[in-house]
This record gives sequence, C-alpha cells and structure tokens, in this order.
Amino acid sequence: MNLDVLSATARELVEPGRGILAADESSPTIKKRFDSINVESTEESRRAYRDMLFSAEGVEQYVSGVILYEETLFQKAADGTPFSKMLADKGVIPGIKVDKGAKDLAGADGEKVTEGLDGLRERLIEYRNAGARFAKWRAVINIDEDLPSMYCLDTNAHALARYAALCQEQGIVPIVEPEVIMDGSHDLETCEDVTAAALATVFGQLDAQGVAFEGMLLKPNMVISGTTCPVQADVQTVAEATVRCLTRYVPAAVPGIVFLSGGQSDELATAHLDAMNKLGPHPWALSFSYGRALQAAALKAWGGQAGNVAAGQAAFMHRARCNSAAALGEYSDAMESAA
Repeated sequence: MNLDVLSATARELVEPGRGILAADESSPTIKKRFDSINVESTEESRRAYRDMLFSAEGVEQYVSGVILYEETLFQKAADGTPFSKMLADKGVIPGIKVDKGAKDLAGADGEKVTEGLDGLRERLIEYRNAGARFAKWRAVINIDEDLPSMYCLDTNAHALARYAALCQEQGIVPIVEPEVIMDGSHDLETCEDVTAAALATVFGQLDAQGVAFEGMLLKPNMVISGTTCPVQADVQTVAEATVRCLTRYVPAAVPGIVFLSGGQSDELATAHLDAMNKLGPHPWALSFSYGRALQAAALKAWGGQAGNVAAGQAAFMHRARCNSAAALGEYSDAMESAA
C-alpha cells in the first residue's frame, strides 16, 4: 500500500467545487431508468447514454471522478476510445462499483448484507489494469420498528472494511458507503441515531482491519426525515443534524465525504449540500457522489435520441454546475431560475 498515492487520489476526488458522478447503475436499475423514457436497455443504448454524459464539454470543471459499472469500464466512446482513457484524458478519475448487490441477511427479516468479497482481490487487479483508481461498495441499512439490528450493522461494517482493505492493498481508493435508507415513516431524530450507530460501527471495523483513513472517502446518507414521515425537516435542520452526526463519528483524517442523494429531488439534494457547506469550515471536504440527482433531467432530455445529445448534455451540465456551487457553499435558487 502506497499511502501517499492513495491520499493524493482521495484529495483529488474532493478538490474544491468538484464531485463524483455515480454512473454505476446495475443492468436491472438502468433498465428501469430506460423504461421510464421508453427506451430499450441494450448494451449499445447504455453505451450511448454514458457516452453522452462523459463527453459533455467542460465536465471536468465540476466532476472529479466517475463511478462506472463493470460493463461500462470496458466499453468505448463513439470514436473507439475506452471510456476509462477518455475520462482520464479530461482529468476525470475513473472508478468502479465492485460489490455484487445487497442480499437478504440470513436470520434477519427485512435486513440486507452486501455480497461480492469472493474473488475481489483478483477483480481489483483487473479493474486497476483497465484504468480504475477508486472503487465503491454500498451497504444497505433499513429503518423499521426494530431495525436495524446490531447483527446487520456489524455484518455490513465488517464487509465494508474487508473491501476497503483489499482496495488499498491494490492501490485503489475505497469509497465506503453505509447507506441508511430514507424509505419509512421515521423522523429525523431516528435517522440521526441510526446513522450514528452505522458510522461508529463502520469506523471501528475500518480501524480494526488496518484501513488508512487518509486513503479513503466516505459516501453516507444525509440525516433526513423518512419519506412518509408526516413532519419533513427543513433544509437547515437537515444540514445541522448531518454535520453534527458526521463531526461526532467521522475522523478528521478522512479527506472527504461525498454524499449520496438517496432519492431526494435534484434541487433538494443540492440545497442540502450547500447548506452544510455554509456551516463550515469542516475537517473534511463535503461534496457529492450523485447518480439520479445528476442524471434524471439529462436522461429525460436525451430520450434515447441521437439528435437530443446536446440537450441531454446541457441538462446534465446544469446539475453538475449547481452541485459544484453547493460543494463550495455558493449555490442559490437563482441558479435554477436562470437556467
């Protein structure tokens, strides 16, 4: 493990005003997205869609890295250039989703554990040779009346730490993603309690397994009201609760925290990130690692039509620009109305 290289890559991914595009949708997930615009999900349509996003002029101003799905890592742009090289040539770091998805946790009703550790070392070598410099692994934590259990938190934290240690062994920066799901009727206080427990457990395991905090990034949920909670916390309350929780449980040695949007609307995810940065300075950079919140408008504008590539890119760049401003604490509603 070369900690200097890992640390430099991690810091580059959270440079001021830049964040990560999560373009790592699995085949079933991208099919659902394409179904919403009546486009068949084929290898070529997926390639063309990702090509539209990655080739947007000036994307490197706002996007520091892209998380790719395995299929996408080995695909090529329209001119035959591998996507990993195309991104790297722009100054955008290629990354890769390496987990195999959340599966039912044995003996734990309603809880999940993420699989994919078997053969991971060999896959990481293959991904690194294909140009990937960072990776992502997502754990799923559900909230319900008696959930999550410590069994679920411990099992997922152990897997996240094993993944992270293997990544650092291979010179790949791990993004550690313990996602507390926002589905449910729970209030913001419950989300904060569960997020705190998840983070405490994860960092305990990371430390126990020798993961260097300086060479990793955290991708957490925001502390937010459940989707069906009758009282929805406002932007400032979410920002204050999230920063409070992170300050208590995330070591200052971690270079950056790149939030997931978790089903929030595009504008709300941006507003929350902006409000958190306005509360700074913080010991770590606060930026974004958004999927749908960066892509939804672009997907709709593109609609699977080659003639709509420019419109899709314009929609994507608008959201990237807004989130770049939010990562600096410089976002305003005026940016939306001006667009």
